[in-house]
Amino acid sequence: MPYLIAGGGIFLLIIVIIFGVKSCGVSHGSPESVVKELIKAYGNGKANRAKSCYKASEGNEEILQKEIDATIRYFEAHKPKKVTIDRCGVLSESKDYTYVYIIYSMELENGQIYPSISTYMTGMEDKKYYVYPPSDVTEEMSQKAAADYAKFMTTDIYKDYVTAYETFIKKNPGYEDRIAGKLQ
Repeated sequence: MPYLIAGGGIFLLIIVIIFGVKSCGVSHGSPESVVKELIKAYGNGKANRAKSCYKASEGNEEILQKEIDATIRYFEAHKPKKVTIDRCGVLSESKDYTYVYIIYSMELENGQIYPSISTYMTGMEDKKYYVYPPSDVTEEMSQKAAADYAKFMTTDIYKDYVTAYETFIKKNPGYEDRIAGKLQ
């Protein structure tokens, strides 16, 4: 009987360790999951966590860090109480990358919801997905992405985002200028 209790205790400890370690890291299981993790990191002001979402290549670490810091400052300028992921999906795929959109909302201090949209190029390395830093996005990838985004703009998903954004801006004239002023 004591062996059974000790074995059960060890099994429980192993389960806790496995789930504890898994929940501490960034999910690289799909293009969408790594993009969601990136937005969460930005929303929480976690530069190192955001950096772990990227596929950093030699020589671009400084540029990538500046990009991360600037994006975190952008989120902080809004002073969100909470960042919520609304939708995330694949716009296109190729053998070299997956182009992902993410629509998210920032709940502001006054309780209003500021809708946002972003797109990212992701790629796989060692069976894990990473976000490509902007400096690694080629001209060819960028041109293909522009065409894919133009198609996306005709979807109901995008139109719903635009409606929500325009509604927010009508209720909050000058909001974008105030945010831009905070970033200068």
